[in-house]
Amino acid sequence: MNKHTRLAFMVAPFLAIFGFIGADYYEEAQANDNKIIQLSPEGHCDIINQSCVLISGDFKVNISDNAGVTEVNSTFPLDSATLFLVDKSDQVTPYPLGMQKSPYYWRSNTELRNLISKKGDSYKLRLIAKIKGGQYISEFYTQTVK
Repeated sequence: MNKHTRLAFMVAPFLAIFGFIGADYYEEAQANDNKIIQLSPEGHCDIINQSCVLISGDFKVNISDNAGVTEVNSTFPLDSATLFLVDKSDQVTPYPLGMQKSPYYWRSNTELRNLISKKGDSYKLRLIAKIKGGQYISEFYTQTVK
């Protein structure tokens, strides 16, 4: 074995380790880049009867209302979440949601139950959920079935 081959065998493990560490830093930097991802309703959305799920790939967000407290539960931990109520003239009322227990559970008092409490009532909503540099957004309608 000549000296170049011997040197290559000595340097190769260090190059592999440095390459692995560099790839990890690169992936972490990519995860923090700003990106916008669309969430879509999974079937019919009825927040009053706890039947509203928004989905994008493996990420799911469940939205429900219990006695005037609107709750958002997600499959991944969120950095922040904001729910917007949009009236018929496109006037937006934002409701920043506060974290409860863990970053998977968010809630806030809203007027949503008063607006769609009767069967057949419908209302337009928007949701922005932030995870690292990504913003998951959705504009959807909720309609009370029962």
